[in-house]
Amino acid sequence: MTLVTLKDVLQPALQQGYAVGGLVTLGWEDMRAYVAAAEAENCAVILQAGPGCRAHTPLPVLGKMFRHLAESASVPVVAHLDHGYTYDECSEALDSGFTSLMFDGSRKPLVDNIKETLQIAEMAHNSGISCEGEIGFVGYSGGEASAGTDPAEAAQFAVETGVDAMAISVGNVHLQQDKEGGLDEPRIAAIQAATDVPLVIHGGSGVPVEQRRRLATTTNVCKFNIGTELRMAFGNAMREAVNRDPERFDRVTILKETHDPVMAAARTVLRNLKG
Repeated sequence: MTLVTLKDVLQPALQQGYAVGGLVTLGWEDMRAYVAAAEAENCAVILQAGPGCRAHTPLPVLGKMFRHLAESASVPVVAHLDHGYTYDECSEALDSGFTSLMFDGSRKPLVDNIKETLQIAEMAHNSGISCEGEIGFVGYSGGEASAGTDPAEAAQFAVETGVDAMAISVGNVHLQQDKEGGLDEPRIAAIQAATDVPLVIHGGSGVPVEQRRRLATTTNVCKFNIGTELRMAFGNAMREAVNRDPERFDRVTILKETHDPVMAAARTVLRNLKG
């Protein structure tokens, strides 16, 4: 069994100069392809259950799916709750076998974000698992705007919460379909100068691949969350499979044809984070 915590995979990444992919899952087909990709690349992978995934599949079921994949994997696998918004939700994930809890209090005032993230971090650490927090709200493409992370606040947040990883807002946005954005590297450098906690980039699909690779190998950014570009690979593969034979109706045979394209896309993501 290679089920591990977030800290287990991010500390080596921090020390050795690479990053780990936090791959956003929506169901069995993509999470299985992600683990296969990680095995093919011989690297760790973080399976992430975000709000959309949890709205479709209950946390206890997701926990069993993640752990089942980890038990037979040849590489380290993290079962990660992405964007948990309440104590109860994080507690349920812990009870469901997750090994990492990400609490998102980034919309809250700093003092409240610190207080609530600390509660989640203590719960996680008392159970031997990891906690990720977010300081500086990361917005959405075509939706809520980001609020950049203040380096001084990031340093305070890291010290007072004791998180194992810290998500920051440095020009990144969720759900971006192109790679025309780019991150604020001077701000990343200022945050890194103020804290040694591993840094996390949410909305990694919108970050140019070359910048991902450079930041992964030269900064304390140790985790890139990638969802949209992998969902696009899945959707394109499924659309092609459906259109190839309009008479076919068995979803199992259709979904099987998503595996190789999604695995290939995930391999590319993971390979570019290793440098």
